[in-house]
Amino acid sequence: MTSNLISSLDLSQRLNKAPALSSRQMNWNGVLVEQCNGSSSSFEIELPALADHWLNLHLGHPAPLIQKRDDRLHKSAIQKGDTILVPAGQSSYWHRHEGVICAPLHIHLKPELIAQVAETSNFNSDRIDLIDCFSKHDLQLHNIAMLLLAELQSGGVMGRLYVESLTQILVIHLLRHYSTLTQPITFEGRNLTRTQLQRAIDYVHAHLNRDLSLAELASVVNISPTYFASLFKQAIGISPHQYVIQQRVEQAKFMLKKTDLAIADIALQVGFSSQSHLTQQFKRLTGITPKQVR
Repeated sequence: MTSNLISSLDLSQRLNKAPALSSRQMNWNGVLVEQCNGSSSSFEIELPALADHWLNLHLGHPAPLIQKRDDRLHKSAIQKGDTILVPAGQSSYWHRHEGVICAPLHIHLKPELIAQVAETSNFNSDRIDLIDCFSKHDLQLHNIAMLLLAELQSGGVMGRLYVESLTQILVIHLLRHYSTLTQPITFEGRNLTRTQLQRAIDYVHAHLNRDLSLAELASVVNISPTYFASLFKQAIGISPHQYVIQQRVEQAKFMLKKTDLAIADIALQVGFSSQSHLTQQFKRLTGITPKQVR
């Protein structure tokens, strides 16, 4: 059965929409983000079941769209910011008359990632499925998607830890609002031990120059990435990604005062992708620029 499912690449070919931007070469863990070229032509297409969960966010003017599921036609005028979710393993039929769709955003999520987060939440992931959503305005989901799009447009400047943190937030939101899950997801009653927290912090400090990932940090204390992200924030008040940025800025501040290294070299040594990335985060956290410190 799995061999009959079509991939995200197959989907793009069937929709005849080559992505204008894609995270495919960035190898983001469990998620693929693509911004497609807009189209004003009408179409009618029946898609086989997909291998991945497919989120489609409309970013253009209102456009009429028809979806067929359960042998019934569902019509809607898709508005800017509206969400369409087609779960993995579900075929779909679409029909649209002429109407401009501006650069829709496609987000593909691996079922294994959904299952991992569900399992972390102490639920039987075999019994949890994402459910079809057609033309729903969800501001929180839209905001998460826009952050992923901004990271795609920047070429991945914020790094893997940032993308994986956003993806975890997205998956938890989908499980809470677009799934067969009937109980709330909670991490209450669980904590990182003092030893686990210190081990994670020590690892961050020892590897600030690397493009750290959520899975990498979680493996240091031998728990799942979802647990780690939630429990780390619970322990120190900020997310792993925010903590890493904070420590990079602190290390950069020390090096600016104690060394004669060029600011661009310092940026790379503490793990920022460029001098401009360092400057942006440095000013955000301290209110001044690296040049002003130097």
